[in-house]
Amino acid sequence: MKILHVVSGGELGGSRKHIVTLLAKFPRDEVDLLVFQEGKLAEEARKEGIHVHILQQKSRYHLAVLRRYGALIKNEGYDIVHTHGPRANFFTYLIKNSIAGKWVTTIHSDPNLDFINGKWQGRIFTKVHLYAMKKVDIFFAISKEFQKTLLELGVQEQRIIPIYNGIDYRSPVKYPLKLKEQLGILSDDFVVVHVARLHPIKGHMTLFEAICDLDIDRLKVLLIGDGPLKKELMNQVKTLNLAEKVMFLGFREDVESLLRLADVQVLTSYSESFPLVLLEGAGQKTTCIATNVGGVGELIYDKSVGWLIQPRDAEMLRTALLEAYICKQHGELKRKGERVYGHAVSCFSLDRLYQHVRLVYEGVAT
Repeated sequence: MKILHVVSGGELGGSRKHIVTLLAKFPRDEVDLLVFQEGKLAEEARKEGIHVHILQQKSRYHLAVLRRYGALIKNEGYDIVHTHGPRANFFTYLIKNSIAGKWVTTIHSDPNLDFINGKWQGRIFTKVHLYAMKKVDIFFAISKEFQKTLLELGVQEQRIIPIYNGIDYRSPVKYPLKLKEQLGILSDDFVVVHVARLHPIKGHMTLFEAICDLDIDRLKVLLIGDGPLKKELMNQVKTLNLAEKVMFLGFREDVESLLRLADVQVLTSYSESFPLVLLEGAGQKTTCIATNVGGVGELIYDKSVGWLIQPRDAEMLRTALLEAYICKQHGELKRKGERVYGHAVSCFSLDRLYQHVRLVYEGVAT
């Protein structure tokens, strides 16, 4: 069995880690990675010993790479081509007739919302992507909600397989005392960490609205991530007089350490599949307040482990933050963290993810 995973290569978020950690579990002669550009993904994959092919597009519209893409699949004789994201899906659609094996794709985000900030071009890209998806043989949906979305888009149920995210919980991060000093965080600060691209779909403005006039002493909000809204969000923080509470830390390599020092993790997305970052927070025994989208409710199953809120509901988020602050004062926040950790380890491990994916591959490749 030989598998090729295909992705644009510019990913910096959870999908990057999902791909690299999953591929690292496979024997090296069974799986390769193809990217359209150099980046963090290719770099991390090579460190894991994964064979990486680079098409090196001059731009996202550079279609001359299609011939090399098709030739690679034909020459290497891949049994399965497994794509991630709209660009990989569209390019694979264009060469589908040259693929002798099966085409599998993982749905990491709602296809209807991938280009939410793209204006008229976004509407065109969305339609093109949805059309390209019609030729996919098997869909991996990483939440029940995304399985429902695919059914609503007309995908036959037998072509959809629920596959939940998973991470390795065996290497806990040490408590980052020096990191707290570097960030100027004191022992009595209430620390909120939000890890997400600075993109409209992630709902940062809901968080800003929630912390305006929030009655919590010494509140510190750490925003981890980069993206197209950075300048706009920084301006909003100044306008709302939140500069002393909100810190923009950009892209970080030490996300798990930052999650470990947090009192609570927040995720305010309007749409998600099954956010890897929530599993990373659970792995550090940090409870979370998250919007009830995608598969989030399968991790935060009730209030004993965290808080579910509705998207765009700043008042509901404000209430949850106050409750979390009170829980910290009474020692309950740590107990919530322990409970969400136990649930995550038992249900969403990397080993479990690998075994499930491999089983599907073996069934598809025969």
